[in-house]
Amino acid sequence: MYAIVEIAGQQFKVEKDQQLYVHRLENKEGEVVSFDNVLLIDNDGKVNVGAPAIEGAAVTAKVLEHLKGDKVIVFKKKRRKGYRKKNGHRQYLTSIQIEGIAEKGAKKAAPKAKAAPKAEKAEAATEEKPAAKKPAAKKAPAKKTTAKKEAAPKAEAKKAEKKESNDNE
Repeated sequence: MYAIVEIAGQQFKVEKDQQLYVHRLENKEGEVVSFDNVLLIDNDGKVNVGAPAIEGAAVTAKVLEHLKGDKVIVFKKKRRKGYRKKNGHRQYLTSIQIEGIAEKGAKKAAPKAKAAPKAEKAEAATEEKPAAKKPAAKKAPAKKTTAKKEAAPKAEAKKAEKKESNDNE
């Protein structure tokens, strides 16, 4: 019997008494963890596929230890540019051992109340609306730059005079 279960955002094919490494879980060492997002169960040829998950199915596991994975070296280089970056990374992992796969009768977690926070936000929004808004400040009128406009015709006149004097010579 095996199952495909989603643990910490990744899908794993698990069997009873199997040990595997998953991304770090918040549970303490020695605790029993239940994963209820079971996507597929194969029970001696009888395949049960969820849409997307099987309701009532769960996989229980025991947290063995928390550890860090092997170091991975990330090296970036651009040739002829003198650009080199070297970084290392060690992933935080949790070692778990699968204790059992339950196809039916698994306990469901209590549903979380999501409606209450929305109602509180709506009440808070209605209380804040009556606050008076300040009128926008008037902007100062734009300054006129006539000096620059006058300078341009004078420069053109000087260029024209130089051309005439060059033509006369």
